[in-house]
Amino acid sequence: MGQNMISPSGPAPAPFPCRLVVRKETAPAEVAQFIIAGLEVGQQVVVVAGPACLKDLARSLTENGLRPEALLRNGRLVFLTAPDCLSQLEDPQKILQRGPLRRTLSVVRWVTDWSWAYANGTDTATILEYQRRIHEFSRSLTALSLCTVHCAKMERGSLLAMLADHRRAARPNGRPD
Repeated sequence: MGQNMISPSGPAPAPFPCRLVVRKETAPAEVAQFIIAGLEVGQQVVVVAGPACLKDLARSLTENGLRPEALLRNGRLVFLTAPDCLSQLEDPQKILQRGPLRRTLSVVRWVTDWSWAYANGTDTATILEYQRRIHEFSRSLTALSLCTVHCAKMERGSLLAMLADHRRAARPNGRPD
């Protein structure tokens, strides 16, 4: 499958607010490109991921001539470590008032890597609830959103179920198809 973007086939009834990138490689090249594009135009970029993915992304940004430490310090880049950060998203006002997110920026780019959830055996209902919570929060920021997962060993049926769950979670108010 390589690094592919899974998208719904045929016309969608409403704009799909978030892309899902399924990748076999651990190096998140397309994710890094999405982050770099946002940083280059002055957007704040928020990344929710497990520690290993955050480390890979920082290395990738460095390899592309950026200084992730400086970007993290000045708030243009925000790394939130999953799953610990999910409780912070329960109350959007709290994280916006005392957290690293800035409402003053016109557009935020939001990246969520779900590899940690699928790799550690988290049940699908829990993952779906996490996805709903994160999509709802990022939608409240009018963020450009990208979700990704490294799943080299997942079967086709599992990938299709993951796509369906992601589409469901990304809909406003969890509307059915």
